[in-house]
Amino acid sequence: MNGRYLERFAWLSLATGFVVLALKTLAWQLTGSVGLLSDALESTVNIGAALVALFALRAANRPADAEHHFGHGKAEYLSAMVEGFLILAASAAIIASAVLRLLNPQPLEQVGIGLAVSVVASVLNGVVAYVLIRVGTRHRSMVLIADGKHLFTDVWTSAGVVVGVAAVAVSGWEVLDPLIALTVGANILWTGWKLLRQSVSGLLDERLSDDDIDRVVEILASRQTATVQFHALQSRAAGRQRFVSLHMLVPGVTIVREAHDLAQDIEDEIVGALPGSVVSIHIEPLEDPRAWDDIPHGAEHPLHPSRGPFGQG
Repeated sequence: MNGRYLERFAWLSLATGFVVLALKTLAWQLTGSVGLLSDALESTVNIGAALVALFALRAANRPADAEHHFGHGKAEYLSAMVEGFLILAASAAIIASAVLRLLNPQPLEQVGIGLAVSVVASVLNGVVAYVLIRVGTRHRSMVLIADGKHLFTDVWTSAGVVVGVAAVAVSGWEVLDPLIALTVGANILWTGWKLLRQSVSGLLDERLSDDDIDRVVEILASRQTATVQFHALQSRAAGRQRFVSLHMLVPGVTIVREAHDLAQDIEDEIVGALPGSVVSIHIEPLEDPRAWDDIPHGAEHPLHPSRGPFGQG
């Protein structure tokens, strides 16, 4: 149900992309501004990104199967990566158009009407971007967050283009138009690079955020006693799915049922704090030195040694 709900926002982004592209193309045709052309070209990327996001959400919503035991959540990172490459392609096209116009400046026409149309398109983009980021953050959807941030970048880009084109109309300095387009292209290039870097981090199993780790450590600290210890905390994210694993050390004489019940209570508490998480707790004997040495490389990195034995071994 949650996946189908998120798909609706991908459809919203796609429909908005077509409307905004039509409006910005009209603004460019009315004025002949290469700055507004660059703005329109970015909207084609929005459409492509929305399509990729839609397919990625559908893939990520598929349950685990015999070939994918941990589900398909990383499809969202692949979508964000494709969107990053699309942004880079758009920036190249914009920069090329700007250089050509810089070499051959041309006067602008019907600037007032063209800018009014562009402003309407930008407002529409801004509203949809706000909705996408809000819903994506609430449901931990990398796809919707990336799409929303991209649209917000488009809004700021459009605002700069509108101001710049207006300045060209007032001052008569035609060279400002391609310079604005070059600035837009550079800004989009930086956005695409950041999105690619974020996507690669997700594909490489980056740990959970500091806030999420703090929640887990707080739960473990509340359960820690002289006879119950924890270490080797590890985590990763795959799209909206979160994974947490750790070792729980208890006296060797503890019966299996008691240790299991305690581990299950801790798992339930972590899932309550981080909904949708998959938690794995490995139980070890407190007295065995091998248990204290059994810490995977890097497991202590996200922890806070000052709070206790977590991750210290």
